[in-house]
Amino acid sequence: MDNFVLILLCLTGVIAVIIGGMYFRQYRALQQLTHALQLQMLNQDSFTFDTSSSSLKPLTSVLNQIYQSNLFSTERDKLTGLTNRVGFKRKMLAKMPVSDGMLVLVDIKQFRFVNDLFGFIFGDKLLKAFAKRIENVTHKPQFIARMNGNEFLLFFPNELTLTELLTIKNDLQQPFEIEQQPISIKIQLGVLSLSEHHADVSLMLRRLDLALKKAKQLKQPLAFYYQGDDKAQYRELLIINGLPNGLKYNQLYMVFQPKLDIESGQCQQVEALIRWHHEGLGPISPNEFIPLAEQTGMIDLLSAWVLDAVVAQQAKWREKGIYVKVALNLSSTDLDNPNLANDVASKLAKYLVPAECIMIEITESALMVSLEQTIVTLNQLRDIGVKIAIDDFGTGHSSLAYLRFLPVDEVKIDKAFLDEFETTLAAKQIVKTSIELAKSLGFEVTVEGVESKSVLDTLRTYGVDTIQGDYFAKPATAQEFEHIYPQLNHLSA
Repeated sequence: MDNFVLILLCLTGVIAVIIGGMYFRQYRALQQLTHALQLQMLNQDSFTFDTSSSSLKPLTSVLNQIYQSNLFSTERDKLTGLTNRVGFKRKMLAKMPVSDGMLVLVDIKQFRFVNDLFGFIFGDKLLKAFAKRIENVTHKPQFIARMNGNEFLLFFPNELTLTELLTIKNDLQQPFEIEQQPISIKIQLGVLSLSEHHADVSLMLRRLDLALKKAKQLKQPLAFYYQGDDKAQYRELLIINGLPNGLKYNQLYMVFQPKLDIESGQCQQVEALIRWHHEGLGPISPNEFIPLAEQTGMIDLLSAWVLDAVVAQQAKWREKGIYVKVALNLSSTDLDNPNLANDVASKLAKYLVPAECIMIEITESALMVSLEQTIVTLNQLRDIGVKIAIDDFGTGHSSLAYLRFLPVDEVKIDKAFLDEFETTLAAKQIVKTSIELAKSLGFEVTVEGVESKSVLDTLRTYGVDTIQGDYFAKPATAQEFEHIYPQLNHLSA
């Protein structure tokens, strides 16, 4: 828009110079016209100008037509023909103050998989069909905007009930047929009640984003914005903004949970777990700050720090005669990095640590994000001698059809399967079957979350290789682990 206005300014200026030499009175009118254009550029208001100079009326008319045409094109989504984010903001500003009605942000879940599987042309056709369906829902919105790739915003002048919102949701996610291909989608809604939470346009959009984010985090079909949700976002901002300094000033650190080798009764492995004591917020769970790092693109920074810290600690332990394999966790973003194996090899070479001293753990869900690239990366890691384990086995999205093709050495049965292990026969059978499956595919098996000797004894009969849990040892700092290491190797399994 700004470039367009600048062109008009230049055009007007040139005309002013030419005409000014011949007609001084028209020159002053053109100055006013130029000033009107400048105001438009600053305020983004509709361009209107009237002059008593009859000779300038044709020029003014043409400029108005050009501007209005450009305004329409910049406020419309080219694919769907709906209003875009810019157009939505202008419409809302024109209605302000708004203290009634409802804003609904609609997100098509996992839409990028549609593009990956069927191609972008197919995906575009689905978006156009979805936009058309929104325009024909039972409870018609006053206006609709496509906010980004797979998010659409609906403005209703009146409040909708929960039942009405769910009806809209169900209507929108009825199956489509694109290019004679039936396809089903799932959507989630973020909802903002304007009677309770009206504000300026930017703040309302932020609150609407928070509502949708809440729905995604809670894995719910929809979520409303409530007072106080801003505080949660403020905490997240503090965490994200504090992460670089947290790494720089050693607020983050590693702890290591020992694992018990069933056959030898000794500690031959530990899992490296990250911790953070924020200077203002205190202890922050990795379950909170790791997803935030992934969402904001800072996971690379965090993973690089973890890799360096783990390999450096391995080198120190080896100098002290402590020989254990250390497992560290990586994200799906890390696995998408084609240079990951080279980065790991460089770090091992820097600290003179053999590759077999390191194991990398990945979750099932991380495997599925980009399976082809993940398999390539895992093969590269195994080629340099690094062991691979699937973490949280049984809780993700892995399929038995491809599990046997994965370049993996070990699977870890998630502790969730032990919650009813001692009270429910079905829980025991699930764990036993999972172990038998993994062993039949040639994997070693670790079970997490072992809290009692009776569970350990049962798992031993199932053929488990390693156990991990508070029954054997709790997570410890590097110094604490050095102190308890001799005792761990003299415990009887």
